[in-house]
Amino acid sequence: MVLGLCPSLAVTSTFEGALGMGILVILVLTLTNISVSSIRKLVPDTVRIPVYVIIIATEVTILKMLVDAFAPALAQELGVFIALITVNCVVFGRAESFASKNNVVRSALDGFGVAIGFALSLVIIGFLREFLGTGMIVLGRTLPLGFEYTLLQNAGLEKFAFSILVQPPGAFLVIGLILAGIAAYRQKKGAKK
Repeated sequence: MVLGLCPSLAVTSTFEGALGMGILVILVLTLTNISVSSIRKLVPDTVRIPVYVIIIATEVTILKMLVDAFAPALAQELGVFIALITVNCVVFGRAESFASKNNVVRSALDGFGVAIGFALSLVIIGFLREFLGTGMIVLGRTLPLGFEYTLLQNAGLEKFAFSILVQPPGAFLVIGLILAGIAAYRQKKGAKK
């Protein structure tokens, strides 16, 4: 999962960017698993990988066109990273390891479940980066909500913001801190046993 997060980390500088990418990954992974599972018995093993890539690329292209049409600010913020969903190892890995061997319902549930976890990771990283990096969370700037709303603006944290967190290295700092926290928790939990 961590390896699959790397290309997406660039879009987690804001909560909205992370949420937008998370929603797109949920759609792509769920639709890909449904599509691959639907044709799994029709595709020979010799061409299955190119077929999966074509399926994923087609779905990503359609979603990119929809985002361009209905959420242009989000499309501009995510940029080329929408297209990179096509080669994301999580999407391809679930298609290859699960959807190609299971029925449509199980594959859809698997894709949705894995994608929810992936999206939640992005959203947590995006929230932490924007909040700790700017001292506030702004909604409605890139997602087509019809309004703009600033959360936690008057918490007095703006003057303590770590602006590096909204820069590209900030993604790796935040994910490193999250992984260190998880490792410490697991170590503490293991020591209690």
